[in-house]
Amino acid sequence: MSDAIATFDLTKQYGNNRGITSLNLHVEQGEIFGFLGPNGAGKSTTLRTLLGYMKPTSGRAELLGLDSQANTVEIHARTGVLPGEFTLDDRMTGRQLIALFARLRGISDLSFAQELARRFEADLDRPMRRLSRGNKQKIGLIQAFFHRPELIVLDEPTGGLDPLMQETFLALLEEARERGQTVFFSSHILAEIERVADRVGIIRDGKLVAVEDPSQLTGRSLRHYRIEFAEPLDAASEQLVRALPGVTNVAVDGPVVTFSADAAADQIVKLAARHTVASIDVERPTLEEIFLTYYGQREQEAA
Repeated sequence: MSDAIATFDLTKQYGNNRGITSLNLHVEQGEIFGFLGPNGAGKSTTLRTLLGYMKPTSGRAELLGLDSQANTVEIHARTGVLPGEFTLDDRMTGRQLIALFARLRGISDLSFAQELARRFEADLDRPMRRLSRGNKQKIGLIQAFFHRPELIVLDEPTGGLDPLMQETFLALLEEARERGQTVFFSSHILAEIERVADRVGIIRDGKLVAVEDPSQLTGRSLRHYRIEFAEPLDAASEQLVRALPGVTNVAVDGPVVTFSADAAADQIVKLAARHTVASIDVERPTLEEIFLTYYGQREQEAA
């Protein structure tokens, strides 16, 4: 399968900003590719350079088989884009903005735009300046999807959306993949990356450090457990918890035991089942914890 996005030692350095260095990235046609990294890692710089908004210091990028600098106009005609900061004429309504984009793209059929507006419950008849951030984001998503582009590039697309609209967005991504469209999007929300992405790229300090299956990325990290038993644990049972492989930060407060673990959940459940369990909660790792765990392992492997 050919690449929808390919970069070749793509580098962008500017001013005091870190930029990106020697980025070699390949996104296959028809896949959803998530792009993860802490703030300042280079995610937005990557997207802007890919789309030709910024000229690379060195290296090059191809989108849909076209050079990102020499063929910017053709690439943009075949691409849907939602930048991290979506700002347009705030005197226009969403309906007027979509109509403007349709004219620029030579599109007369706005039925899909109307369907998207209905699904996102978007207010198309109020000036942009009167819309909340979330409602502006809905307009931004509609303009990125309504022309059914071959490639969709989104920078933090769920910012400002409520949970229901986030679900609508994720369903839209899955539908785009079924149609053969390619989606490249950055996000700080691990759950949405894990749910819809086929692969995830990890960027740190402007460098691509890995490309992973999302489940493998989260599988490396600790889970935080809180188990409340009907009665306080005896000393022997407490020691069994502490002895489980991968268990750390064990704390016991009467019948409540908390700990972190990268051990198999099966072992934990079997040990807990020896007693009467009142409740059990498992907290997923934060994105920051995943980065720390992953980078720590990478540094140990490199040592």
